[in-house]
Amino acid sequence: MKTGTALPMKNYIQIYFLSEKSKDIIQQITLGFALMGFLVHLGLIELVHFGIINSTYTEGLLNNPIGAIYTPFSFILFYEVYLLIYYLPKSFSKYIGKQYEIITLIIIRRVFKDLSKLELTTDFFKRKNDVNFLYDLLAVLILFALIITFYSLAKPTVQAAPNTEGPDPKLTRFIKIKLLISSLLILVFLFMSIQSFTTWVSITFSRGTEITVANDDLNKIFFDNFFTILILIDVLLLLLTFTLFDKFSVVMRNSGFAISTILIKISFGTTGIVNNLLIVTALVFGVSIFYLHNRFLAMDVPIKNNEPSEPKLIYGIK
Repeated sequence: MKTGTALPMKNYIQIYFLSEKSKDIIQQITLGFALMGFLVHLGLIELVHFGIINSTYTEGLLNNPIGAIYTPFSFILFYEVYLLIYYLPKSFSKYIGKQYEIITLIIIRRVFKDLSKLELTTDFFKRKNDVNFLYDLLAVLILFALIITFYSLAKPTVQAAPNTEGPDPKLTRFIKIKLLISSLLILVFLFMSIQSFTTWVSITFSRGTEITVANDDLNKIFFDNFFTILILIDVLLLLLTFTLFDKFSVVMRNSGFAISTILIKISFGTTGIVNNLLIVTALVFGVSIFYLHNRFLAMDVPIKNNEPSEPKLIYGIK
């Protein structure tokens, strides 16, 4: 084979997974699987209802049609994880924002699961599951507001001055590194998805026709490990910004985002109000550090000869 006739593996990944066209195709495929999964889940609920399948431990997932919403949301979460990887080399703020969207969708998915087993009784506030349902509803509202705030902070407030000196070599190198990280993360994502699905099937159908879904472990099957990887990536990006760029505000911002991701990771090992508090704290900290970062940039404008300098974009990171 002649030199140049074959593309490196990372180029194939960028073409088939990280391009705009591939994003649209994956979106359509995900939608199809979500609809199919929803119908299959409804079918399993009917099989349980007629006694064809025994349901000994389903935590509501196969006892009520509302629980069927859990399945399409799982596919939506799959697509959100893909978008997180897709935006990593393109926009760091969207990459972090997708982390926040994912954890919010996980709580929304949990709300739909809890809805299917909600009991409206006089001792509503004494039942742990029902009270946790209220905590989840409140957490979703707070997280949604924080995500809106986060993206509003990510919008550029000034116009960039024309760059007449050509592309910044440090920025170009940084983008190439992020593309390489995204390419590797796609492979890890595919491997973890297959492994997690196999594990889930093994747990679910380990007793023949008895469906034994341990819902407390559903998130841990994939997202617990995946957020561990995101922590490593955030720390790696932090080190890269520290070595490539001499900007205190950017180092502080990326440090704050890494701490935010760690708090989200820790939340997977908790339940109830502690889980919600950790997640809300993670987003509050991330949004706050982003706000302070922007305030620092607004103050960091050199004045020469009483003339305002041209505003700068920070390394092209939106």
